[in-house]
Amino acid sequence: MRANFLTRLHDPRPMIMGILNVTPDSFSDGGRYTAVAAAVAQGMRMAAAGAEIIDVGGESTRPGAERVTAAEQLRRVLPVIEALRAELPEDRFISIDTTLAPVAEAALDAGADFVNDVSAGRDDPALLDLVARRGVAIVLMHMQGTPKTMQDDPRYEDVVTEVRDFLFQRVEAARQAGIPQEAIVLDPGIGFGKRRDDNLALMAHLDTLTATGYPVLLGTSRKRFMGAVLEVSEPTELVSATVATTALGVMAGVRIFRVHDVKENHQAMTVAWAIRQARRGLPHS
Repeated sequence: MRANFLTRLHDPRPMIMGILNVTPDSFSDGGRYTAVAAAVAQGMRMAAAGAEIIDVGGESTRPGAERVTAAEQLRRVLPVIEALRAELPEDRFISIDTTLAPVAEAALDAGADFVNDVSAGRDDPALLDLVARRGVAIVLMHMQGTPKTMQDDPRYEDVVTEVRDFLFQRVEAARQAGIPQEAIVLDPGIGFGKRRDDNLALMAHLDTLTATGYPVLLGTSRKRFMGAVLEVSEPTELVSATVATTALGVMAGVRIFRVHDVKENHQAMTVAWAIRQARRGLPHS
């Protein structure tokens, strides 16, 4: 019997979400998994390496990205979701990375378990109503601007407070649409409309979000702010840096880690979780 994601979400053990971009233009792996067979094989490899969630997206959200129609997103993602659902173990989950209600609904029908929305319900208000009606979870992410404009000189007075307050506003919108509190996940949107120092401040104060009681998703994988610290421009050379943020995130109480490099981050997450549990005098399993 297929596992229930909401039940797993409220188990305190953290999870790895493997990134599966079936797009030609994503910032780190665009074009690698546009063929269905290649995408499914990658999803299965990530699951075998420890990813409990495979996050399937048909629209790039890299800085400067152009919008992709619902019809094109569906052409890209549906065959992959259907094939993954047939092959994945019953305790593995699929999320649909979209901001559009028609894409989310078709993906849920095809076997996705929940919705990951980088616009937090702002692009398509019907998405919140859909999530409420289907009784699934949703990830609400902070972003200043849109993917096309978000890095055009973003500014904050107090990035940690502003991100938290924005997410609370979107939680209220979700609750008004009928989505229960236990089905909401918060994502600070590392790299989405933020400067290097904004991202570092959010990383330094992840406990501000985890203290809200909502599960928190962290997406730092191969992000440019780490490259700026290290003076590294190639995203694939930032695996070790990503692993460091995963370990820090576990210690801060983050629940889901969205990554490209599953094995390395799963190891970091597992060891950090064991250390965190030892600090609290609890078993790590």
